[in-house]
Amino acid sequence: MYVAVGKVLAGEKAAGWKLKAVKYYYILFKDLGLAGIVVEPTDDLLTLQQQLIDAVAPFTEKTGTAAAFVTTPEDPDINQPTIDYIAAFVPDHSGKQYSPHVTIGLASQEYLKAVLAEPFESYTFSPAGASVYQLGNMGTARTKLKTWELKP
Repeated sequence: MYVAVGKVLAGEKAAGWKLKAVKYYYILFKDLGLAGIVVEPTDDLLTLQQQLIDAVAPFTEKTGTAAAFVTTPEDPDINQPTIDYIAAFVPDHSGKQYSPHVTIGLASQEYLKAVLAEPFESYTFSPAGASVYQLGNMGTARTKLKTWELKP
């Protein structure tokens, strides 16, 4: 899988892309919210997403169990919504349904409501690298497995 992903990334000059952060968001999780920054989708980003989906398709499973995820003594169980979200990610959240984002953490809903009430000043940035992570609850990146530096 790493070789397949590396070939796709080697064919792109993603470090030269200008991506635009447009707003904050959060997803409810019990009494907390998982917060992030929404990135405006671009044709290049959508093309790269599809190339990566195609490259890793031979290595994916349609169903999985909690054993595929990272757990900790403090968080020993993977919740069913996480398993369901990951299982349905490609058909439900790719292509036109893709919402590129950067996850920034968990916080109280009260705090996140206050953050979202403030004006968001858009900014541009360029990706410097790409990584594969083993995920934990809420689809959070928990254990880094491989990293690639992107070319400008």
